[in-house]
Amino acid sequence: MALLPYPLARSLLFQLDPEAAHDLTLNTLAGLQCTPARHLWHQNQVSDPVEIAGLRFPNRIGLAAGLDKNARCIDALAGMGFGFVEVGTVTPLAQPGNPKPRMFRLPAADALINRLGFNNDGLKAFIANVKRSRVRQGRQPLVLGLNIGKNAATPIERATDDYLIGLEGVYPHADYVTVNISSPNTKNLRALQSDEALDSLLGALAQRRTELRQRTGRQVPLFVKIAPDLDQAQVEVIAATLRRHGMDGVVATNTTLAREAVKGMPHADEAGGLSGRPVLEASNRVIRQLRAALGPGFPIIGVGGVFSGADAVSKVEAGADLVQIYTGLIYRGPAVVSEAAQALARHAKRRAAAR
Repeated sequence: MALLPYPLARSLLFQLDPEAAHDLTLNTLAGLQCTPARHLWHQNQVSDPVEIAGLRFPNRIGLAAGLDKNARCIDALAGMGFGFVEVGTVTPLAQPGNPKPRMFRLPAADALINRLGFNNDGLKAFIANVKRSRVRQGRQPLVLGLNIGKNAATPIERATDDYLIGLEGVYPHADYVTVNISSPNTKNLRALQSDEALDSLLGALAQRRTELRQRTGRQVPLFVKIAPDLDQAQVEVIAATLRRHGMDGVVATNTTLAREAVKGMPHADEAGGLSGRPVLEASNRVIRQLRAALGPGFPIIGVGGVFSGADAVSKVEAGADLVQIYTGLIYRGPAVVSEAAQALARHAKRRAAAR
């Protein structure tokens, strides 16, 4: 059990600017993760093994990409009880992201708005950090996802070039790779979700993945991360395109541009993606539509608005196989990881008994 009461830590962190608090937290985790001080946040990993996309996940709760963009804190995050951790988004070249301020708390809604813009240290530094992690040395069961994107300076017409560079770089080090085409904070990025653009991008990635598999002898699943701001027709087109190009799964969803749930609150009109409780139902709606379009058996990772065990179960009931957390971790701390993992383990046992 974690030794540091998170409500105390949060009360101190929430007095800081959101990005300053984020950086302080990551710097602390990175500095202490391989020392005895890691027991400040350590939790036992709930055992609820499940096989998805050819991978064996120790449990069904993961960390969503975006928290640890540079893969500096993999071991610290693994110690919080996650069954899988996704780091990134990484771009081929380092970039500063969008101008500050670019993160905003909406505590009345248990929400955040960010317009970070894929700020990261670039692919070379990212891979070096992944290779240094003890998790990658087999000391703890954990599935590691590596999330790739495009540089802001790369024209959208050449976006595929960046994704191919990213895939080539992370492929030897990933348990699975997520292709992020749904951040609202890189200009025109979400246009890659449209019919022809998505078809072209996934076709190129599928071909390069075949080449990498032949070269490395490793079969690394490819997931695609999509937005919650899609209508049913768009979801159905995406589902068909995922199937056509042999993608292994989908992550649903990223942050939303919608503001109805936070209208009138301080910072509600800030540009960027909204995450947290207000995204729960929008994400679940897309998950339900994906499951209907994809049928049983196609892996779906559900993310958006998970603050409790019941929220995590709602994702599975909507059709997800696995669940990720981000903003819920910031508001509730590591306790939400164990709570959600235990709730999903109980839910899985009930479903198995009912068959």
